[in-house]
Amino acid sequence: MEHSCRPLSVRRLPLLGAEVDVVTPDMVMDFISTARGQKAIVANHNLHSLYLFQKRADMRRFYDHAALIEIDSVPMIAWAKLMGHNVSRAHRCTYLDFRDTFWSRAVTEGWRVYHIGGAPEHNAASKQAILRRHPDAQLEVRSGYFDVNGPANDLLLADIAAHKPDVLLVGMGMPRQETWILNNLDRLPDCVILPVGAAFDYEAGVMYTPPRWAGQMGVEWLVRFFHEPKRLFERYFVEPWVLIPQMLGDLKQRSKRTV
Repeated sequence: MEHSCRPLSVRRLPLLGAEVDVVTPDMVMDFISTARGQKAIVANHNLHSLYLFQKRADMRRFYDHAALIEIDSVPMIAWAKLMGHNVSRAHRCTYLDFRDTFWSRAVTEGWRVYHIGGAPEHNAASKQAILRRHPDAQLEVRSGYFDVNGPANDLLLADIAAHKPDVLLVGMGMPRQETWILNNLDRLPDCVILPVGAAFDYEAGVMYTPPRWAGQMGVEWLVRFFHEPKRLFERYFVEPWVLIPQMLGDLKQRSKRTV
């Protein structure tokens, strides 16, 4: 897939065995605005996705198709700075931080937004939470609980095509959302596609939302862990060890740049 809509001015960095773009949330919103009418993936990387990137060929193929790759991790930004890259906290892009900016732009510019994700019993609550803040938003919501290989998938793709979204948000968790996008990319309409994880579960109030100061201080992961230790222990305390060879590779490249 060619990335004719990828901004030439955006810096793409090699980091921890993958690549990321140095963009702010406002730059992402501008990209969505200019890329409307084209098929473009706005992906994101955090430490969990970097782990999956090393373990799964389909995840590597997914990122090969991305027009833009956000940094959704304060620890990654800290590591990039340590490696001598010109990045800052302003370059962290995550839905909870930019959601109201996103929906304000969606209303102002008339974006048609379609979200796939969440349990069916929570879809109405997530949609209403957004419409309370942005009553003129054009939003369709569908459950993420379906057989991705069965007829329900064909019905969903037909429904997406019928609504002709400008922006498609896919919130089914990693790596399910990325592999679904990858496997159905040729059948999706021309729109900007963003994997957004549990974004709408936060909107529905069915998942704990860390205070935004925790993200600004770089301890959001720790706050999340204290609320869901069983689910997140492996992600936060086991998976990062897989990235040690990539960290050593970054250190080697930094030493070459400073010689």
